[in-house]
Amino acid sequence: MGLIDQTSSEYYDGEIVYTPNGNVTNNLIWPNNMTPLIWDNSATPTSYDNYEIYVDSVQQYPTLSPYYITQVLTSTITNGIPTQTLSLTSNPDPNTGVTTEIPAGSILVVRLRATSIWDNYKSYEYVSLKDIVNNFMLAYVGNDKVISRVKRSDVLFHAKRGLQEFSYDTLKSVNIQELSVPANLSIVIPQDYVNYVQLSWIDSNGVKHIIYPTTLTVNPTFLPIQDSQGIPTQDIYGNSIQANQSITNDRWRTANSRSINGNTSASDINNGSNVFDWSWWKMAYGQRYGLDPVTSQKNGWFTIDERRGVFAFSGDLAGRLITLEYVSDGLAYDIDSKVPKMAEDALYSYIVYNIISYMPKTPEYIVQRFKKEKSAKLRNAKIRLSNIKMGEFTQVMRGKSKWIKH
Repeated sequence: MGLIDQTSSEYYDGEIVYTPNGNVTNNLIWPNNMTPLIWDNSATPTSYDNYEIYVDSVQQYPTLSPYYITQVLTSTITNGIPTQTLSLTSNPDPNTGVTTEIPAGSILVVRLRATSIWDNYKSYEYVSLKDIVNNFMLAYVGNDKVISRVKRSDVLFHAKRGLQEFSYDTLKSVNIQELSVPANLSIVIPQDYVNYVQLSWIDSNGVKHIIYPTTLTVNPTFLPIQDSQGIPTQDIYGNSIQANQSITNDRWRTANSRSINGNTSASDINNGSNVFDWSWWKMAYGQRYGLDPVTSQKNGWFTIDERRGVFAFSGDLAGRLITLEYVSDGLAYDIDSKVPKMAEDALYSYIVYNIISYMPKTPEYIVQRFKKEKSAKLRNAKIRLSNIKMGEFTQVMRGKSKWIKH
């Protein structure tokens, strides 16, 4: 049996085709994998705002003529699997009182509206965590199998832990947000954030420029208000009174970046604000020795303010369009978290090893065997997911063969 359970029209266009039986009421069972066609983030079980109905290529909804179709959407959940039922009923024409039923053999199409978001592509590339657990229980657990008996909840626990560990350095789990730096130079840490990968600002050509973290400043986590003797003050309940804003953060926001990174403009030189003159600017530009590479860059800096839960940026990045690349753990939303099929076998081995290693009286040589298997399959998964293509690698290396003239 093939693994693809969607037609081309379902996958590409978000539409399902039916052949009604000609009865007054036609109940259409919506496939589970087509759930986004009906439900979006703002939809409710009685919302029909993101799809259209056609009978023999004639739109019937929201246009009612000629069948005057009414519809009811219901949703049920069986074993954690949602199923939607769309009931279509032909009603009498309000002018004539005649009910025109959908003819048997007609082509009825329920299609996603162009204004809706069809989040369906690339689904074949992944396998859900739910399927991982089901497959593991079927293939690895039972009499004469690797594991004779284990609770499903234990398998689910190790599967989730494995997905978390894989997400940090193996899976393609980097999320990228496109944001603008507001006037307060702070951007809230994403809800599913675990660690950052890279922050960059985007220029007018769409090219990214890396924003580097810095240790030039700090983000205080405790802001006690002191009295004239330097002693932190207390309120009537004995709690330390805290300031609303850090003075250190305020000074960093208003700092002149050029006084830190050593970047000198022609206007600075002409105004006599630098020891170098115009002849230096014209003849010796780029030959300033002794600059610290950590600070001698003009892309700006960022820090992580744990007290406020934000990324804080240097003042020269105000108003910039930036991208925030960060790692999540793959478990932010539900059990249907997706695992790349190239890492599926590695996750099975991870689960087997962790279950067997914690079983009492398991011989050590058995544990070591599965430990080696887990490491080998994880290494294979990393190689596969690294997606190294020889043609791309060769193209990069061509630039290394250029002659450098002195």
